[in-house]
Amino acid sequence: MKQLDGLRAKGFDYLKKITAVDYTDRLEVVYFLYNLDTKEEQQIFVKLKPDSPEIDSVMGLFAAADWYERELSEMFGIKILGRDAKRLLLEEWDGVDPPLRKSFAWGKDYKKV
Repeated sequence: MKQLDGLRAKGFDYLKKITAVDYTDRLEVVYFLYNLDTKEEQQIFVKLKPDSPEIDSVMGLFAAADWYERELSEMFGIKILGRDAKRLLLEEWDGVDPPLRKSFAWGKDYKKV
């Protein structure tokens, strides 16, 4: 991802976190980067389509992205390109919608394991 490459070159070498936001009409992935020398923080917002959300992995830039990307995949249903499908939280998920999407129907299709 070019934006992250550029920020890393400017000294933003610490990935604090990655999360996603479901706005119903779109998903956004938010990267929080930190410059340890200048104590500055920078956020990058990437808009995705809700019907087929996918984004490139940033594991090549930040090793800390590993678990965050797994969480995005499992909890928001975002396909992370360039990664395996190894599960982190939901080992045998058979639900239709990911649990952190607004379309998830609590109580209806929720099946306790």
